[in-house]
Amino acid sequence: MAYRRAVAEHEYLVLDLETVPDTARWSRPELPHGTEAPFPPTWAHRIIVVGCLWLGKDYRLKKLGVIGDERADEQRTLVELSRFVGRAKPVLVTYNGRAFDLPVIALRSLCHGVPLAWYYRERGVRYRYSEEGHIDLCDWLADHGATRSGSLDAVARLFGLPGKVGVDGSQVEGLYRAGQLTKIQDYCLADVVQTAFVLLRFRLLQGVLAPPAYVAAASALLDALAAEPRVAPVIAAIDRAQLLACADPRKAKDDGGRAGEAQDASASGDASADADAAAGAGRAEDDDAAPRDG
Repeated sequence: MAYRRAVAEHEYLVLDLETVPDTARWSRPELPHGTEAPFPPTWAHRIIVVGCLWLGKDYRLKKLGVIGDERADEQRTLVELSRFVGRAKPVLVTYNGRAFDLPVIALRSLCHGVPLAWYYRERGVRYRYSEEGHIDLCDWLADHGATRSGSLDAVARLFGLPGKVGVDGSQVEGLYRAGQLTKIQDYCLADVVQTAFVLLRFRLLQGVLAPPAYVAAASALLDALAAEPRVAPVIAAIDRAQLLACADPRKAKDDGGRAGEAQDASASGDASADADAAAGAGRAEDDDAAPRDG
């Protein structure tokens, strides 16, 4: 109960980054034709979009949006993000953010001279086994490295979410070069939305949200996001029935208890009937053996 109360005190900022290589500081090595290009090192990812979904303490949607547009440079994007997190102090929620998003934010802040006090002074943000400042759902669902982690696309599809819709990460750089930043923003928000639903499902898995509370929170988030045209394709592709389906152990226990009581009553009734029949047979035998008047 104390754990549930502590969790209930937090708001959540679900975030995801979209990046392109920082070609001013890093160049891809020349490779033989047909060889896949290497993934840039963490410090060489230039942030072009930060997708954010802000949830209140009751897991209700407060705001959905992006930081970073055609006019905003990377430094300004980082300043806006750091200012908000430092002021609101939400629990950050990511998918693989411990290994990618947060280290990229830290190194790019180092590059641009942006103070990141909330990242270094709040121990829970960087501590792997704490939920106080950051929940990396990828890491938690892999039991912190005990098993191989699944991609967001794979995990989302387990319970009715569509996973990648239309665009995937390999296309971001090409879209950016083509000036299609809006398409990148929409792709980023689609990932953020699905990460938010994974958070709710994870809270159900943990027992933090009871099944009725999970259904209420997921339904409310679905309804709120239905009014957001930027995420319309992903919302339309969600299997609502599968997303909301969950087992309620308490109900199963009650049903099982009632079934058990019915079985016990039936067995008791059968036993009583057998006992009455046996008693009746005994009385008949006694009547035959008793002396008769006459």
